[in-house]
Amino acid sequence: MSRRYKGGVTSATAPVPTGPNQCGTANGIWTLPQQMQSRAAATWPTQGDVSATLAIFALGYVSAAASTTRNKYTYSGCVSAAATAASAASYGGAAAGNSTAGIFALGRNSSNLNSTTRNKYTYSGDTNAVATVASNASAYGSAAGTSTVGIFALGCIGCSASTTRNKYTYSGCTSAAATASSACSYYGSAAGTSTVGIFAIGNTGTVRNKYTYSGDTNAVATASSAASAGGSAAGNATVGIFAIGSTGTVRNKYTYSGDTSAVATASSAGSCGGSAAGNTTVAIFALGNAPTASTTRNKYTYSGCVSAAATAATAASVIGSAASNGTTGVNA
Repeated sequence: MSRRYKGGVTSATAPVPTGPNQCGTANGIWTLPQQMQSRAAATWPTQGDVSATLAIFALGYVSAAASTTRNKYTYSGCVSAAATAASAASYGGAAAGNSTAGIFALGRNSSNLNSTTRNKYTYSGDTNAVATVASNASAYGSAAGTSTVGIFALGCIGCSASTTRNKYTYSGCTSAAATASSACSYYGSAAGTSTVGIFAIGNTGTVRNKYTYSGDTNAVATASSAASAGGSAAGNATVGIFAIGSTGTVRNKYTYSGDTSAVATASSAGSCGGSAAGNTTVAIFALGNAPTASTTRNKYTYSGCVSAAATAATAASVIGSAASNGTTGVNA
């Protein structure tokens, strides 16, 4: 019977495994060929393969003012709801996270002054607390990281773009200097794997840097297809999807293996000042200015390079940031 019916279940409707995540299921008794078919289809639950279940979006600038508003986006069901607020109203921040917590650099405060403030958002319990501050007051930065560290490009320090980066270590909640970028940057974006982070420098240039976590080294990465500013990025262990920003719809697909960049499926509207977070299968892009502050989000599916509407934010906003609770091969 198990050879004829999937999972050995006698039913007109065959059971479908809900992988590839560790929390997935495969009910019944499966033959090895059936398991192999499911693995090939990326539906078989795999021990240790933990994909993100939610993302936290700091909305940033809402109703022409800095805000404390955050949304919790749940990938399963494409649901958006209120999340625990930030400790202070802000915009122009940056965020990185692991499977436990997201670290949010708040950026510019309600007095339009750059700040050193960071928050630690713990996904379990939806709690928010103060995290170790940045080395400089800054805004319009970007960040990427692994399960152990987040690398923050600080962006604007004072009124000038900077090369400064900080390394935030989750264990111990410590912050230290990291290898600087190759050029002054702000309004950039970043995505990466468990070994490298790709930073789009922003500031209307095409320059990207490859930051290798082991050794804390920085090198030039393949440039973007167009000058960018106010972009956003998210990815999985294979590719990073970069929304170029500057009110255009252009996206690039950066493939880590081979260090190549190609055109990706465009966004649904021109955007700038957006934010993004993702899991192993999809990236959620908050478009930001599209062309004015908006609630619009797109869901980009890596397989097939497809972009579709995602559940909207709770408020129209721009210049926000986002972190997700772990992506296999990225925060591993």
